[in-house]
Amino acid sequence: MGPWHKNLSLRHDLLYLLGLSILLALIIILGQTSSWRHYLRVILGLPFILFFPGYALIVALFPKKDDLDSIERVALSFGLSIAVVPLLGLVLNYTPWGIRLLPILVTLILFIGLMSGIAFYRRHKLPPAERFIPALELNLPNLKEFSRLDKVLSILLVLAIFFALGSIFYVVVTPKTGERFTEFYLLGKNHKAEGYPRHLSPGEEGEVIAGVVNHEYRPVKYYLIVKMGKYYKSRLGPIQLDHGQKWEQPVKFSARREQKNLKVEFLLFRQGDRSPYRSLHLWVNITK
Repeated sequence: MGPWHKNLSLRHDLLYLLGLSILLALIIILGQTSSWRHYLRVILGLPFILFFPGYALIVALFPKKDDLDSIERVALSFGLSIAVVPLLGLVLNYTPWGIRLLPILVTLILFIGLMSGIAFYRRHKLPPAERFIPALELNLPNLKEFSRLDKVLSILLVLAIFFALGSIFYVVVTPKTGERFTEFYLLGKNHKAEGYPRHLSPGEEGEVIAGVVNHEYRPVKYYLIVKMGKYYKSRLGPIQLDHGQKWEQPVKFSARREQKNLKVEFLLFRQGDRSPYRSLHLWVNITK
């Protein structure tokens, strides 16, 4: 054992999870008016999605310290988080709230809170010596016992670890040119990814909700054109969006004569584009 040794016991681990989750929710609600909020949102958002749900579930299922070892708990926490989050999103898709940022945020916080409550109850039913309590062991080695080569290698290892952590942080928080894109989507009337108009009568109006989100890292002016078969029916715009800004609006369309498998295209153009930048389509039957 080195000259300095300390064990840090995280007895309030579940409260830390809930506290960090609520802090992330407050940051998202307040918006990204400053760069430090953006960085904090990224730093908290990754474990909130990839670790917190699985960790709370694992502690609820296995409250005894001998049920799993530390490596298994960490691995299962990541694995179950990756499995649980999409399932909760699938459930949200069949609710009136749909798959949106705020409903997903609230659902995950409620899930983490529920699992944490179950874990707290089950853990405190056990004798204190049998309870799983995460701990960090900090041990500073005695450098006097190291050879000169070992000291050099140890220093290089520490520098490499700090360099790797700094590189990961830089990659996460720094926008990349390759990530510039525009999000373009269609939703049904209830703001869900279903319920699109498939059968219409001649002259009857179909309606979808078109959405555009600017991730281009610059202001962009968009135009939306609706094309039915060979004919251009309507044009919306200009839609002026800053980076990160979202636009959603109902878009209606109709046809006067009967047709089967009519292709209804929604073409998104940026100012100056000669061809569609993004395109989506539906197949609609126009019958009496």
